[in-house]
Amino acid sequence: MASWAEPSEPAALRLPGAPLLEGFEVLDGVDDTEEEDDLSGLPPLEDMGQPTVEEAEQPGALAREFLAATEPEPAPAPAPEEWLDILGNGLLRMKTLVPGPKGSSRPLKGQVVTVHLQMSLENGTRVQEEPELAFTLGDCDVIQALDLSVPLMDVGETAMVTADSKYCYGPQGSRSPYIPPHAALCLEVTLKTAEDGPDLEMLSGQERVALANRKRECGNAHYQRADFVLAANSYDLAIKAITSNTKVDMTCEEEEELLQLKVKCLNNLAASQLKLDHYRAALRSCSQVLEHQPDNIKALFRKGKVRCNHRTTSSLGIPTVCGEHFLYTILFGCHLLFQRENWLCHIMALGVLSHCVSAPILSLLPRFHQLWPLQMVWPGWAGDTASLY
Repeated sequence: MASWAEPSEPAALRLPGAPLLEGFEVLDGVDDTEEEDDLSGLPPLEDMGQPTVEEAEQPGALAREFLAATEPEPAPAPAPEEWLDILGNGLLRMKTLVPGPKGSSRPLKGQVVTVHLQMSLENGTRVQEEPELAFTLGDCDVIQALDLSVPLMDVGETAMVTADSKYCYGPQGSRSPYIPPHAALCLEVTLKTAEDGPDLEMLSGQERVALANRKRECGNAHYQRADFVLAANSYDLAIKAITSNTKVDMTCEEEEELLQLKVKCLNNLAASQLKLDHYRAALRSCSQVLEHQPDNIKALFRKGKVRCNHRTTSSLGIPTVCGEHFLYTILFGCHLLFQRENWLCHIMALGVLSHCVSAPILSLLPRFHQLWPLQMVWPGWAGDTASLY
């Protein structure tokens, strides 16, 4: 007789190594077989993993997304080199190559600066190198490219400056150093020092002469390049250095040398003012020369040129002495006629001056007519002095 045993736990519900469950009871109305899942709503297996329409339109989008998430971000590209447009017209630009030391300052107008200058043409040909070029900032002692760019540099800084010919040597170019006409330049500038300018009141006689001569030579260089505005400015600075008050005693020789230098600068200033059609200013410059040297031929020539170029004497304040007007006109006519033979012009002018500047016209006519027929000197002459005014 078989003995009855307690029902055992179904094998499907017992985990390996798990203890037997005692008193397990199967509930009524529940099938002990698992109900099969309904798979009718799922897509077929071959469609699983297919990209959407948007992803299909961008091939490799998933790969790129994966690589972007795994690869490190590339380093940012270096910033492009920045140029400073100094005047806003693109003709004068500056770029810092080596910044100045921390705490360095910029020079001020009127200070004497020392720079190391390397000047090259656009094709790289080096035309000048100045290891110790000193000039007064803002006094037009050098080309405008330097005068405008150095104030934007710190002491100790090295910069590259590209400048159009307008701010260098212009349409005339230069002989020393040799710069072709209309040549743009590249300047490598290192600002070495910046110091306060000299005190004019404390300059000795020779120091004053040397300073005025430097300004005059700068004016001559500007005049040769047909930059008459800068030339006039340099001559003005030279005259200021000569005529400023002094606290230092000077010898008679130094005073005479300064006077001769003043006359030269005033004559050159008058020539620049005539080129600029500043007749009233040119007249004042000539009059100052004639106060020191009444028979200065250049001043008389230029005063006559002012008279001939501007017929309205009252507006210019020219004296109404007919003899003086006539003399200025004659001298200027001699200058025009004999400009290629200055020695003859000077002889004729001195012949007229030998009488006296303020002599009446009738005393001048015979003497001048003996030297040269008046109609040849001045074609507008018709025998009446009124035609000259």
